[in-house]
Amino acid sequence: MKSIGKTLMVSLIAGTITLGGYKVFLEQPQVERIIERETTPIRRTSLSSTDPLSFVEAAEKSVNSVVHVTTSVETKGYVTQSPLDFFFGNPGRAMPPQIREGSGSGVIISKDGYIVTNNHVIEKAQKIKIKLNNDKQYDAVVIGTDPNTDIGLLKIESDVELPYLTFSNSDDVRLGEWVLAVGNPFNLTSTVTAGIVSAKSRNIGIIDQRSAIESFIQTDAAVNPGNSGGALVNTRGELIGINSAISTHTGSFEGYSFAVPANIVQKVVKDLLEFGAVQRAFIGVNISDVNPAMAEQLDIELSSGVYVGGVTDKGAAEKAGIETGDVIIAINGKVVNKSSELQEIIGGKRPGDRVKVTVNRKGKELNFDLELRNMNGNTASIKASSTDFMSMLGADLEPLSEVEKSKYGIRFGLKVEDLSSGILKQQGIPEGFIITHINRKAIQQVSDVNNAVKGMSKGDPVVLQGYTSQGRTKYFAFGF
Repeated sequence: MKSIGKTLMVSLIAGTITLGGYKVFLEQPQVERIIERETTPIRRTSLSSTDPLSFVEAAEKSVNSVVHVTTSVETKGYVTQSPLDFFFGNPGRAMPPQIREGSGSGVIISKDGYIVTNNHVIEKAQKIKIKLNNDKQYDAVVIGTDPNTDIGLLKIESDVELPYLTFSNSDDVRLGEWVLAVGNPFNLTSTVTAGIVSAKSRNIGIIDQRSAIESFIQTDAAVNPGNSGGALVNTRGELIGINSAISTHTGSFEGYSFAVPANIVQKVVKDLLEFGAVQRAFIGVNISDVNPAMAEQLDIELSSGVYVGGVTDKGAAEKAGIETGDVIIAINGKVVNKSSELQEIIGGKRPGDRVKVTVNRKGKELNFDLELRNMNGNTASIKASSTDFMSMLGADLEPLSEVEKSKYGIRFGLKVEDLSSGILKQQGIPEGFIITHINRKAIQQVSDVNNAVKGMSKGDPVVLQGYTSQGRTKYFAFGF
């Protein structure tokens, strides 16, 4: 977990489980009665529910559309004498399964039962239950997840039409605008808190993914563990974001909370429903924010913008003519002052979409027309089956060079590079490790990785074989 001056912690569950890559350790909150004291009498106002500053209608609408999400994760383990036992059909003695429970929030976004929540709330869950504000309960199924934005999509089946929230255009959200956070902090269901929009396009470095999109709406509405996946709404009761994280020293709210903007959420939902996987678009550049120190060092006559530190070989930017040293200042005519704003705009696009990129090159403004591409460098749709296990591994896997094959005396394998969160990191597999087999199946190209676990269920044993950078053979065994 990265730091931005404070310890950034996910507003996770109030239960016993820590889901995904976010770890929050909380003591059971102490609930005490408020001692009444003599105070100066407070004059009641005549503010009505139709007043622009009233939150009554928005709150009443939201609490019926925000649900309580509870999860169960069954963990399995095996005791073996040797990792080689897996290769000869003897996975060892199974340990008794352990059940871990957790909870969070979700938002109904359609009358037929689609629910948005955070990926970290439902990650690895075998059972997910949904409780509505009227106490009705349902079993939920996972439609899809996107760790890069920390968004998950669920579905429940109901005999009646369900209350739901409509998406607002989060680009229209303004600083100082009143907002409500609705969720289930500390398992206190249907809790509503109010605040204002404190900032937009915040990148807080909390999503540990290689292709993370962080452009959070920051508010001072109170958000605590259990609010994750809940709604951030405007005074009209429209969904402007999904509450995801807090900035804290203690694990509880200290004045800063962060929500994924509705425009990003809506795009993720559409992709998951249509393709089963999010269609990420890439410009093909390495970027960083322009700041005064950089501007002085590189002799850039700008105080903001997105500096192009490099272009991807044969990527969209290179093909269009963008060069290292250019400063991106606008996308489709919309000014971008920092990389999080750029990521938010491109995050709403799909491979094959065209955008106009305006750059400043040595004081001169130039416009380029780009066709965005996917992670494979083309415009084809990415299917869920081509990303699932690879995404879980959390790294780039690169084919070996002929020199490397000769060095290790092997004919094939994939080298671990650009390690982020995921299975490999959890298992202590470092960058530079060479994967040669998964479940006794040879790994010669990237497509072999998904094929090696095809048909497996959660909890099934996976054995990964390969070589360390020192040339030693090593095995890793873990649950799928």
